[in-house]
Amino acid sequence: MPVPFNLRQVGYALAVADKGSTAAAARALNVSQPSVSQAVTQLEAHFGQALFRRTSGHGLQVTPFGRSKIPEFRRLLDQAEWVFSARPADMVAHKLTLGVFSTVGPRYVPRLVRLFAERFPGSRVELVEDDLRGLVEGLTSGRIDLAVMYDVGLPAGLHLTSLKEVRPYALVHEGHPLADNKTVFVRDLLQDPLILISLPHSRGFFLSIAQSQGLPVTIALETKSIEMVRSMVANKLGFSLLATDIAHDATYDGQGVRRLEISDDIPPHKIVLAASASLPLTEASKAFRDLTLETFEVEF
Repeated sequence: MPVPFNLRQVGYALAVADKGSTAAAARALNVSQPSVSQAVTQLEAHFGQALFRRTSGHGLQVTPFGRSKIPEFRRLLDQAEWVFSARPADMVAHKLTLGVFSTVGPRYVPRLVRLFAERFPGSRVELVEDDLRGLVEGLTSGRIDLAVMYDVGLPAGLHLTSLKEVRPYALVHEGHPLADNKTVFVRDLLQDPLILISLPHSRGFFLSIAQSQGLPVTIALETKSIEMVRSMVANKLGFSLLATDIAHDATYDGQGVRRLEISDDIPPHKIVLAASASLPLTEASKAFRDLTLETFEVEF
């Protein structure tokens, strides 16, 4: 059966899915908006179903049918890019789009990417850093192949491979009266204000730990950056609660913090490798999953 479309038209539809409107897609592609609109219209006419739903004030939203096709379009373009590249014919295509939760990524992902590149020369990993909500959207839409993230408030529709459990801990400045302790009860820290990580899901989780003590909780500052949290704590502006395992006590400004294990009975966080449960894994995704499991078992 002849293919009635070219790769450029497929790329236009992908840009609309990513940008949310034909106008934004046209700007990103540096083409005219009518060209983008025509490509989408022709594709929808071919399938006999809408790829996008027009909503007032919200641009174009991908339909359920579109959600099934957009990942296939993306893989089609990835495969075409590989076929028309100058790489040797016997080299396995290993292009991967990896989602990274911002507070987890720096601790684990660079080593995984290095090992992946060493095992599969010529592979390419594209990183998408986002909060949990953005990563879930990327996985379900097919924009992201896999994501390294916490299993916190995740919806159905994802396949989760458990990598590691990490327990929340308290962070205080190096001159804090409790800094030399190895463990601490959360209630003993509440005389100080709380520096709160304000990412979706994370904020509620850590705030609930503090509030569970039945004592007043004063929030001094909120930030989405884990390094900002650490520096604020080091500058004696309060204490914090975190789960990310960081291998040193120094902050960006050269001051120090101390990690204290929490004596309270608090469930651990799970670090997972997430994928869409409804989309098949690419060969690159399977290879990265296997390497990630091996690495976490031996090194982390």
